[in-house]
Amino acid sequence: MNSSPPSPAELSALLRLLDDDTPEVRAVVTGRLAAVGGDISEILPEIASGLNAPEKLILSDLLMPARRRILREEWLTPGSGSAALGGDWELFESQLRLLSDFLHDGISLRQPLSDALDLLAEEAQEHTALGPNDLRVFLFEQGRMRPNRKDYHDPRNSDLAWCIAEGVSNPIGLCVTFMMVGQRLGLEIEGIPFPGHFLCRIHEDGYPLIVDCFDGGRIHSQKVLTDPGNDLGAEQRRALAKSAGLGDILFRMLNNMISSFQRLGQLENAGLIMEMRDSMKR
Repeated sequence: MNSSPPSPAELSALLRLLDDDTPEVRAVVTGRLAAVGGDISEILPEIASGLNAPEKLILSDLLMPARRRILREEWLTPGSGSAALGGDWELFESQLRLLSDFLHDGISLRQPLSDALDLLAEEAQEHTALGPNDLRVFLFEQGRMRPNRKDYHDPRNSDLAWCIAEGVSNPIGLCVTFMMVGQRLGLEIEGIPFPGHFLCRIHEDGYPLIVDCFDGGRIHSQKVLTDPGNDLGAEQRRALAKSAGLGDILFRMLNNMISSFQRLGQLENAGLIMEMRDSMKR
C-alpha cells in the first residue's frame, strides 16, 4: 500500500467517497487518510469546511486512528512518574499540546495550543496591567473565559486550544489556562487540588487569595477559608493550603478525559488515555 501522504487532488477524491460505506472502499479511504497524520484542516480547509455534518463526523472518525497512533508514539513518559515534571513548564505544555492535537477533530481550522496561549497572553496585555489579579479580572470577571456548565463532561474541556477558541472549559481547564497565560507573563499562579473541584492561588499585597475560575474568577481569602471556625471540612482546609504540581495536574486532567470518554462509550479512547495516565505512575 502507498504510504506517502495523498496529494490535494487525491484527498479531494477521497472526501467524495465518504458516504460510500462498502468495506472495500472504506478500507482504502481509511488507509490513505492515515497517511495524512490525523489532521487535514490546513491541507484542504475550504473542502473540509464544505462538508455537511454527517460527512464531517465520518471524516473525523476516519482520522482518529492516526491521531491515536501519534499520541501513543510521541507521549513523553517521565522516568520517575508525574513528580518528574516538577516545574518543567515546557514539558507540561508539550504534553498538553499532544492531548490537544488528539482531541481536535482534524477538520476545523484553528490555532495550535502554543500559538493560542501566546495570542491570549498578548490579548491580556492589551487590556490590563500585568498582575495576577488583573489577569483574573480580564479572563474571568470580564468573561473572556467562562464555565462550561452545559457540557461539563465534554472531553474537549481538556483541549485547551479548543477552550481558548470557544472561551469555555471545566474548572481545571480554566485554571490551567490561567496558570499558563500567567506563566507567559511572568506571573505566579498556583493550582490547588481541591476535592471534587480545582482552584488557583494568587497573592495580592502579600496575602494569598483563592480564585475559583469556574465561578467567574471569584476570590476568597485563604486565611478565612482555612480557619477551623468556618463550614469547610478538615480535608478541604488542608487542600487549600497545598499547591498542585504540574505532574499532578496533568494526571488529574487525564483522569477527567478517561471519565468523559467512558461516559460517551468511547472505550478505545478511554483505554488509550489510561495508558498515558498509567505511564505517569512509575
